[in-house]
Amino acid sequence: QVQLQESGPGLVKPSQTLSLTCTVSGGSITTNDYYWTWIRQPPGKGLEWIGYIAFGGSTYMSPSLKSRTSISRDTSKNQFTLQLNSVTPEDTAVYYCAREEGERYDSWGQGTQVTVSS
Repeated sequence: QVQLQESGPGLVKPSQTLSLTCTVSGGSITTNDYYWTWIRQPPGKGLEWIGYIAFGGSTYMSPSLKSRTSISRDTSKNQFTLQLNSVTPEDTAVYYCAREEGERYDSWGQGTQVTVSS
């Protein structure tokens, strides 16, 4: 059974870069047909899809965040990483990593709270 775990700082200052890592166990991030995704939920709002890195290494980001977002991976550590630049308080949210297959999210991390504040 695959497990995902987010890690990273809980507090980021405005204009800085948010960096979160998702460590995957029980399955390889290079396994065919899986998409390794970042999703967030701002306080009082619904889930917002950020982007993914596919099993082959290609990435796709939400158009609304694309200019500030990158997703990369370290296959030797079975990890993938989100970087969000120039953060503002509107980027405050619980950030989740998840595995997608066939438009279904079948495994999720527990989520990590990130607050953007000076």
